[in-house]
Amino acid sequence: MNKKQSEVMQSGQGFVAALDQSGGSTPKALAGYGISEDQYESEDEMFDLVHAMRTRIISSPSFTSKHILAAILFENTMDRTIEDLYTGDYLWEKKGIVPILKVDKGLEEKAEGVQLMKPITDLDSKLDRAAERKMFGTKMRSVIKSANPAGIKKNVEQQFFYGKKIIAADFVPILEPEIDIKSPDKAESERLMKIEILQHLNNLSEDETIMLKLSIPDEDGFYSELVEHPKVMRVVALSGGYSREEAVIRLERNPGLIASFSRALLEGLNFHQSDEEFNAMLGSSIEDIYRASVT
Repeated sequence: MNKKQSEVMQSGQGFVAALDQSGGSTPKALAGYGISEDQYESEDEMFDLVHAMRTRIISSPSFTSKHILAAILFENTMDRTIEDLYTGDYLWEKKGIVPILKVDKGLEEKAEGVQLMKPITDLDSKLDRAAERKMFGTKMRSVIKSANPAGIKKNVEQQFFYGKKIIAADFVPILEPEIDIKSPDKAESERLMKIEILQHLNNLSEDETIMLKLSIPDEDGFYSELVEHPKVMRVVALSGGYSREEAVIRLERNPGLIASFSRALLEGLNFHQSDEEFNAMLGSSIEDIYRASVT
């Protein structure tokens, strides 16, 4: 583990940029950027376009370590270059921003009120490549749709099962058991999930540390126990479908949580904008999200 990067993640002021849209979510991300599906004919073209979008974001003068601690990358992005450097090297060497890799393979169908992750059958080889590309940590996402105790237990167990494997490979995992913000019993799901997470945290060994990525809770300050837990390096919050404005307002009411926004970060950016317009819009978004993250 890179000690300096660990210090940045542990105590730095800022937020985590989520730039990890994978194959399934990339068309939606490109559409939000003003590039429709009829403007590319193959998956290779699609990934070329999304890498160009991410390159424009990462290389923007608005995208700096003054406000951003880390960036989460999709595997395809990790293996590509920006200005002749692998993306992770560019982030750290040129920007001072910690690179993190998304490692999950998508979601299973819903069962017992949750969507578990598909088995990460290539985790070992993926972590080997992440080490070659100098990633600091990983991120993996599952989803909780309703307050089903058995389903939530399985969801959290799966996150920690893979998390411990990732720790053993000398990375810091971000566990993301997302709770659907549209769930009618979201608050009860949060209560059940926190109980399960605390049980697993208390069973970690002295040298095991994780990060958590969670939906912003209904009750302000509800995750303070997790923020303050000695086994948790950082608790970051996803926007989860809220507009940037609403996500920022909700985040401000939860001291200790910092943003890890994807769609909310990219909101307002467009392929047709001039560099001046693009950088100004990105800079404004970053300022708003940063302010909420350090409140």
